[in-house]
Amino acid sequence: MPIHPYGMLKCKAHDRRLGTNENPHYQVHAIANNEHFRIAINVKSQLSPSELLYCTIEHFQHVTTAELSAMPFGFSPLASKPDGQALDYIRSNLFDRRNMIPLAFNIPGRDNDLNEKLDFYIRRAMETDDAVIYAFGERWGPEHGKSDKIFGFEIGNGIHDIHMNQGNSGTFTKDDGVYQDGALLIHFPSEDNWIAVFLAFQSQSWHTDDNSGHVITDPAEEPVPNTDTTPVQVEGGSIRIAGVVALTEDGSYETVTLLNASNRAVDLTGWVIANKAKQKYKIHGIIEPGQFMSIPVAEPAFFRDKGDIITLLERSGLKVAGVSYTKNQVKPGWTILF
Repeated sequence: MPIHPYGMLKCKAHDRRLGTNENPHYQVHAIANNEHFRIAINVKSQLSPSELLYCTIEHFQHVTTAELSAMPFGFSPLASKPDGQALDYIRSNLFDRRNMIPLAFNIPGRDNDLNEKLDFYIRRAMETDDAVIYAFGERWGPEHGKSDKIFGFEIGNGIHDIHMNQGNSGTFTKDDGVYQDGALLIHFPSEDNWIAVFLAFQSQSWHTDDNSGHVITDPAEEPVPNTDTTPVQVEGGSIRIAGVVALTEDGSYETVTLLNASNRAVDLTGWVIANKAKQKYKIHGIIEPGQFMSIPVAEPAFFRDKGDIITLLERSGLKVAGVSYTKNQVKPGWTILF
């Protein structure tokens, strides 16, 4: 079954410990409303390869952050569904997975392993008075009568699974689910800046079922018919979302612009554009190699001017490309570029 309870811990960082071979988790002692928590962040995988995939965005802009500041300190359960605060690495368009790199947790030298990367941001949060941490994952506790095994505070309490929680293999498939991925977001209000840290295991798949989060077949591993309208490798960036007009000046249709970066024409018949609320708009036409195609979306207010995510799905329902934008990027009649 999916992880439970899934949610978000809004807190302040108080202390930290580096991961070790004996306990391969980077640990954060966090406090919210005088309640103590431990954030346990995996830095080594039990399955081979042991290095986690890691991605940091130092100036993170996403529609998800718009409502986080208003949420209360402490743990807030989140419904695992679209159009809310729950995170999904595949469906929320939080980052480009091609930017994830495998990183060990204990490499000799300075600032070159996962422990040190995490420590840099957590120490910065500890040293900044107004910094707030938002940890997404699964809560445990409170464990009354049991002290925390790392920091020793009296009631064991915390959050873990601060990583992708779908597309698992082996015994870990029991944790699969959609809109329940973990992450670490750090807000520095005085700098008007967000930092995001995303983690995944190399053993996880990036093609998962929309209901269960279980692995589905990767089309890149199947034979591809050699036709003039078949993309070379759809999930590899053949078709990209280049821009969107999310708000018009004259009431005309909003538009999404696609780019065919491959060397052959691609038939878009049966493909769809989806927004954050999982509304879908069918598209069609043939996009030539190296060409842009602007598609009018004849659906009122399909792209929201308060910020949205846009996902391109091919005819079998697999994600081809995805982007997001915030309210601050929206200008009437202007194209938001990606």
